[in-house]
Amino acid sequence: MALVSKLHSSSSPITPFKTPQTHKPKPPNCINFTSPFTEKHSIERYQRDSWVFKNESGQNPLLSIPNNNNKDSNFSTRDYEIALQLPELKNLLGVLREKRESGNGCGNYSGPGNVYLVGTGPGDPDLLTVKALKVIQKADLLLYDRLVSNDVLELVGPNARMLYVGKTAGYHSRTQEEIHELLLSFAEVGANVVRLKGGDPLVFGRGGEEMDFLQQKGIEVKVIPGITAASGIAAELGIPLTHRGVANSVRFLTRHSRKGGTDPLFVAENEADPDSTLVVYMGLSTLPALVSKLIQHGLPPDTPAAAVERGTTPQQRIVLAELKDLADKITSEQLVSPTLIFIGKVVALSPLWPQSCMDESSCVIPLV
Repeated sequence: MALVSKLHSSSSPITPFKTPQTHKPKPPNCINFTSPFTEKHSIERYQRDSWVFKNESGQNPLLSIPNNNNKDSNFSTRDYEIALQLPELKNLLGVLREKRESGNGCGNYSGPGNVYLVGTGPGDPDLLTVKALKVIQKADLLLYDRLVSNDVLELVGPNARMLYVGKTAGYHSRTQEEIHELLLSFAEVGANVVRLKGGDPLVFGRGGEEMDFLQQKGIEVKVIPGITAASGIAAELGIPLTHRGVANSVRFLTRHSRKGGTDPLFVAENEADPDSTLVVYMGLSTLPALVSKLIQHGLPPDTPAAAVERGTTPQQRIVLAELKDLADKITSEQLVSPTLIFIGKVVALSPLWPQSCMDESSCVIPLV
């Protein structure tokens, strides 16, 4: 099976392991229990995915994950998770294969299953499409990202298996190649596989890569679009992405540095167009450099801008500021990922942008 061979051939060895020390579980410091999103070490996430991790005694061995700060440890948390998951994933593959064959009566294989790339929107479950809801309620297996909100996950059908494959800065629960192999392995045994992504799967979601890989393997891929963060959050703030006489175009930018540095990817001169709206995804770490380059290329320093953390959720926080002050204001308010950034004159058209924001150069919209 593609999945098994891929994980065993991983360049990051998952055996041998040292026996982890059993200890009373304590919530990791990185957990934000008020977050609407799936966090990288969320206890709630492990509860949802407990079918993957339970050992023969029925206990959850993730409650005794070793301390990775131990320099003598010869494995990572990620490798440890994969090793624990592998037997259960193999079992599930077998169950799904038997289910498919028994449904045919004669045990004949009727071809691969479908893979659905489903966008779940920016976080508010009410923004999920009806088509997406129908698909996730009929899935055999769901692979979901960090930015799929917990409220959306609660809508998943009771018989579906769920597997977290999220990524965040400095921690990837699965490599992109392993995600490809998971999708392929389960589709090959005829499963209905749903790949849940925050926002829209084809807007900075690497959905195109997954679709291309699976299509080359002969697997049919169906894309169900979601409301991308730019559109959903702009609507929440009352920001028109385009407006006659103010902005005649809108550009979606990713400013995530491939090498993890603080410099943004190349900023072309036309991105500093004052008659356009810029929407920046994954841009917190590179924002100071981006602002500097935009101003250098001619975008006025007093251009209205907004940064929105956890947009469309009850935990939403908004910072409004002129472009030159935006990075400092974000730092002082300690906004964290996921935060979407809007830059352009249309921001001042929002009813949240009072005249006082212009007079004081920046303001913060408190959580209501």
